[in-house]
Amino acid sequence: MSWRDRVERLLARLVAASATERLAISLAALFSSILVGTLLVLVAGRMTACSSAAFVLTHPTPFGVPRLFAVGFCYDPIAVYDRLFLGALGDPFSAGWSPRNAQMAVTLRETTVLIFTGLSVAVAFRAGVFNIGTQGQLVVGGFATALTVLAAAPAVSGFVGTLTLIPLGLLAGAVGGGFYGAIPGALKAYADANEVITTIMLNFVATGVVGYLVLNQFKDPTSAATQTRALPSYADFPAVVFDPRSNFSLIALAFGISLIVAVYYLLAHTSFGYDLRTSGLQPEAAEYGGVDAARTVVASFALSGALGGLGGALYVLMILGNYQTGVPAYGFDGITVSILAGNNPVGVGFAALLFGVLKSGTTVVDFATDVPPQLVGVLRGLIILFVAMPEFFRLLGGRMDRVQRRARRLGSTAATDGGEQADDGGDRNE
Repeated sequence: MSWRDRVERLLARLVAASATERLAISLAALFSSILVGTLLVLVAGRMTACSSAAFVLTHPTPFGVPRLFAVGFCYDPIAVYDRLFLGALGDPFSAGWSPRNAQMAVTLRETTVLIFTGLSVAVAFRAGVFNIGTQGQLVVGGFATALTVLAAAPAVSGFVGTLTLIPLGLLAGAVGGGFYGAIPGALKAYADANEVITTIMLNFVATGVVGYLVLNQFKDPTSAATQTRALPSYADFPAVVFDPRSNFSLIALAFGISLIVAVYYLLAHTSFGYDLRTSGLQPEAAEYGGVDAARTVVASFALSGALGGLGGALYVLMILGNYQTGVPAYGFDGITVSILAGNNPVGVGFAALLFGVLKSGTTVVDFATDVPPQLVGVLRGLIILFVAMPEFFRLLGGRMDRVQRRARRLGSTAATDGGEQADDGGDRNE
């Protein structure tokens, strides 16, 4: 058996893996990444000078056996991973721990925004298109939210203002992101433009144009930063359980979880979701069945953009309280979240939580240990790489399988047409 056959069999096995097998593979990949990361921490600890060892690797001495070796390392891998995972939750095994601690709020805050960007990318991928423009759609959605809420805020106030402005801001973010997402969808559907290129370029367009508008038209005159005026306090998501200074709301997280359920139901139990998934898996069969492929592409991009725009709305209404330039790369992180989840809406929630833990835990490691931030970034990247690679190859194997089936169908059709033409020629000769 050639190496190519082995690779194809492995990809086919990954494509056919059950949910339980995929979970086991992800856990094994996570454990492997920690082992590799531990070796990197130890190696880096030997290359660094320190006055006292933070971690000592010794030979055990049972029954009076003399010690064979004792090697000191400047960095303690156990402390690093303890801070990376448990530190992100606020030390759950420590005395007096409360789930409402500030670090838990940071973790859940990151998770909430990543749910929306992960769903945005997953919807597009399930439709067979690549939306790399979620970052731009998030920027447009956040900007639209800020302008809309600032315009409507003088008309309402208090509790009524909260009930009015938050849904209005979310709607503005969804519409703004959906409209901006529909642009590359229309270019692909009606001009056959490559969506990867158009969405990447539209990210830069969104950042540049919105930054120009904020700086020259909507800038807060009392601030040196490039930002809009602050939204009124009653337009922010209520903190409910956590400290208002944590910039996190359980209501926003509950909204994200409900949206996970809604997107799952839309894709799995509605005719639109069936058309969207069929267009991604079997576009020829979808068109044969009466699905308008062009309209489905535009609709999937618009829905994907609307979800990204909602992420921008949450960033404005929950975290910042206004719009500022220099939005973090939540949209690009959403691509990783979607791949980790295998483009499954339910899996997006768990993948977003893992990514939120890693992002929050990274800051804890930076403050609580002497490990350089560059090494912490490498450890985080290793975890993401190891966990994402099996799902990436599974998705790649599924796409290769569809391409091969399509090629076989086209080949058989061509052979049939050729045979009929030959028969017709033979009849004419007779």
